[in-house]
Amino acid sequence: MKKLFKNYNIYIDKSEAKVLSNFCKQAVNQMSSDNRFIQDVKCFNSIINKLSAAPGEIKFTKDEIRRCSLQLNENLKNLETKIKKSWFLKKWLFKSVFNQYNSIYQKLNN
Repeated sequence: MKKLFKNYNIYIDKSEAKVLSNFCKQAVNQMSSDNRFIQDVKCFNSIINKLSAAPGEIKFTKDEIRRCSLQLNENLKNLETKIKKSWFLKKWLFKSVFNQYNSIYQKLNN
């Protein structure tokens, strides 16, 4: 049975807020030059503003959750392939980033 209304209030702690903020800033920098991604840039800027206001319980919109989780999912797939191809030290560094992104992705999709 589907829920009629989904709660988009998500608790983000200080370290997750910093990781997600940096992720969104990176996405904005990559997409800002292309006019096809205007809505994505607005969405990520909105997330950055919410995260900078106060970490803790943050109310996201459905669009923000969808776009952010889609982008995080793509980065997770990319990191997985890099982890498989890399040596020990690089694998260790990528694995920590992968774990941080994965925990945020799980929070957004619950």
